[in-house]
Formats: sequence, C-alpha cells, structure tokens
Amino acid sequence: MREETVQDTLFGVRLPAELERFLGEANPWWRGKPMRILPPYRRWLFEPALQRLRAGPAPVTVLRGPRQVGKTTLQEQIISHLLKHDGVNPKRIFRVQFDEIPPLRELGSPIADLSRWFQDKVLGGTFNEWAHKGEPAYLFFDEVQNLADWAPQVKSLVDHHSVRVLLTGSSALRIEQGRDSLAGRITTLELGTLLLREIAAIRGWGEISPLLPPNGLGALKQREFWEELREQGLKHKDLRDRAFAAFSERGGYPVAQAHADLPWAELADHLNETVIRRVIQHDLRLGERGRKRDQSLLEEVFRLSCRYAGQAPGQAIFIQELRSALSANIGWQRVLAYLRFLNDTLLLRLVRPLELRLKRQKGHMKICLCDHSLRESWLQEVIPLAADDLQRSPHLSDLAGHLAESIVGYFLSSIPGLDVAWFPERGAEPEVDFVLTIGEFRIPLEIKYRKHIDGHRDTLGLRAFVEKTAYNAPFGVLVTLTDERPVADPRIVTLPLSSLLLLR
Repeated sequence: MREETVQDTLFGVRLPAELERFLGEANPWWRGKPMRILPPYRRWLFEPALQRLRAGPAPVTVLRGPRQVGKTTLQEQIISHLLKHDGVNPKRIFRVQFDEIPPLRELGSPIADLSRWFQDKVLGGTFNEWAHKGEPAYLFFDEVQNLADWAPQVKSLVDHHSVRVLLTGSSALRIEQGRDSLAGRITTLELGTLLLREIAAIRGWGEISPLLPPNGLGALKQREFWEELREQGLKHKDLRDRAFAAFSERGGYPVAQAHADLPWAELADHLNETVIRRVIQHDLRLGERGRKRDQSLLEEVFRLSCRYAGQAPGQAIFIQELRSALSANIGWQRVLAYLRFLNDTLLLRLVRPLELRLKRQKGHMKICLCDHSLRESWLQEVIPLAADDLQRSPHLSDLAGHLAESIVGYFLSSIPGLDVAWFPERGAEPEVDFVLTIGEFRIPLEIKYRKHIDGHRDTLGLRAFVEKTAYNAPFGVLVTLTDERPVADPRIVTLPLSSLLLLR
C-alpha cells in the first residue's frame, strides 16, 4: 500500500475538478455514452488520415488547414470508426480540444500532464504496457498550435511511449515550426475547403473520381494527363457544371454546402464570425510574446487582400490605401508581417515570383484566398463565377477573372510537394499567371476567364515561356471559362476552370 502511494505521488497528476469534468464530457465513450451526431459525409482525407494514424511510418500525424474546413469533424469521424468498426477499447482513446479547454495555467506541460493523467486515471496501465499487448492508445489533440511549446511535449511523449497521435492545427507557421523538432516522428496532411467532387457528393448529386494519384506529381509533367483531365470534365459535364454552379454561389466551406437551404446572408455572417473574426480576434493574440498587434490594421489588411485577390498589388497600393483608411503612418514591413500572418493561418496564400537560376525575380507576391466565399462575406459583394451567371452580369467579368486566378493559385498551392510561383512581365517576356515546377520541368499556366478565346493573343505568355528553352517547359495550360475548343497550337492544352478543379 505504501509503494502504491509513492507511485501516485511520483507519477500521478491531479487536475482541477473543472478540467476533469471537461475531459469527461469531451470523451463520452469512456462512460459508454454516444458522441455528438456527426455529418454522414466523410471528406477525402478521411482514409489517408485513418491509415496513417493506424500504421503510418511516423507516430504523429498532423492535419492542418484553415478554420472551419472540417478538421475537428474528421478527427471525430475517425474516433467513431475506431470504436464502431475496429472495436477499439474506448479507454484507449483520448481527445482534447485545445481551443475550448478550460485554463491550463496550473499545468506546466499541458500535453505531457494531460497524457499522464489519462494514462493513470482512464487507461489503467502505461502506454507501453498496452502497446505490448498490441493495443496502442490513440491520442487526438485538436488545434494544438494554441499551445506555445506543443512540439517539444509531443516529441517527449512519442520518444518515451508507444502511442499513435493525430494532431490538428490551423496555423501553418506554428505547425511547420513544430516539424523541425519532430523530424522523423511526424507526417503532415493538408485539408482545405471542399473539392468540386466533394460538393457534388455532399449535395447528393453523384460521384466523380479524382484524376491525380494520391502520391507523386509525375503525371503533371505529361501533356496527355492534362488532356485526359479535360476529357474527364467533358465526361462528367452535367455533374461538373452543377457542382461548379453551387461552388460559384456558395464557395467551398462545408457549412455553406451542407446547409444549401439557408439564405446566403445568414451563412455569410456565420463565416465572418467563425472564420475571419476568429482568426483576427483570437489567433492574433497568440502571436509572439511581447509583440503588439493591431486588430484594426489586420482587418484592413485582410479587406485589401480580399479586394485584390488574384492580383499582386504590391507595396505602394497597400500603403496608400491603408494610410487613407486608418489615417495613420503605416510602414511596409509591418504590413508584410500581417500578410504573412494571414498566410500562416491558411486564410490566404502568398504566391511568390518565380526564381530562375538562383536569382530572385523582381515582383510582388500574388494574393490567393482559400475560398472566394470569404471575399463575398467580408466585402458583402457577390461575384459570379459560373458562365450563365456571369453572362447576366458582364460588367463583373474582370473581377471574376481575378477570382478565378485566386482560386487556381490556392488550389494548386495546396497540392503536397508542388512548387507554384508566378512569372511577372520581364522586358519583352509577357507575364504568366502561374508556373508549376515539377522536378526539372516547368509548366506555365495562364487563366483567360472569358467566353471567347483568341488563340493568338490569349496565348502570348504561354508561347513565349514554352519557346524559351532555358525554362524547360514542354507545354503550357490555358484555363478558360467554358469548354472552349482547344487552341490550335499542340503545345497548349485548353480546359475550363471547372475541369481543372477535378484534378484532385
């Protein structure tokens, strides 16, 4: 009895009663109680995340993505699957949501302390004892970036205990910073807003298989692959166009497509509150310690990012408009820091100019929003993307073209391992909207979002890039509004934006 008391003193962790109640409510399966009702549709990353959690080469799987794209739901769906289909003992599953948990000030190392508490009070044995029985514990930590030193704690945990861990986070920077100390112990998956084929499935309209293999980018180097992608779009034209019209109307956030009966104004308010203001008001406070951050400035920087989505406005435009809006002397380095902060939250991506021969290309970063619905909700300005809707509002064609460029930039940048840049005008060489670098090859991609394409004028940038042998570009891709006839030049593949979005 004395020995047991000593062990409790050495290894046991006492938590505040409020925190213990919270953990019990967040893990109802411990008491044989049901989870909350989960959406029946599983996002495309469900299977890859489940397989890596079960038996991936690394003990830690990180699922990162912007707020409200379904990371928490996916985590809960995996827990439900483990319980119902894999028959995992409920005591082996521990989930903590760090953006809702009561204050952790009393815990010196929250992840380590909570894991020890779970091991002692719930698991009824050490992690390693259960692992030796072939029944490892599954630990789920949600929005882990809210902890300043989460990575060293996770490293210590997996270095000393045989556990399987699934983390989620909505800060690219803090997740990437954690990767450094977790080298060899971590694998990362990225979840963005809904893919076009997911919109079709959620709305109950049908299924479309992705064309790009889950691993490897080699197919993107083949012109035949892009031609097959064009044919894939034509094969599923009715379903593709229906899904794209829904995407044009409501964007790719799951809540917007799953509640198609709700008016857009109500959903726009929801997105503003749960996505944009959550980042501006909550994530902003979690910045570097001792560093003063200005909420009003961040709101205005995001507003300008929405206004110039798909463009590369640069220093002069930002400074002029910010000084006018805020009546303050705002410096560029501060603005750049806020743009990078928004990039780190994954609400937008800053696409850099292409670097050639180890020389940094002159030019500004191109702003690409994670979803055009954020622009619509924040600016209260609806820009149609579907061809029929755009035909009724031709005065919005230029803005629709910029948004199409923003959509393409974020979509391509989300493909793991794919290097995406843009090519600013340089001397006699025309601008190219995006350049994909795959190994030794570069694939230029130009967006001409209009009903009729001029086969000569609208391909000048692509042809100039392909013809320069130093760029090693075997062909170019022209992204259009509709299923335009292929351009006569055999070096150029033509396909509409709606078909490009069937790539994944």
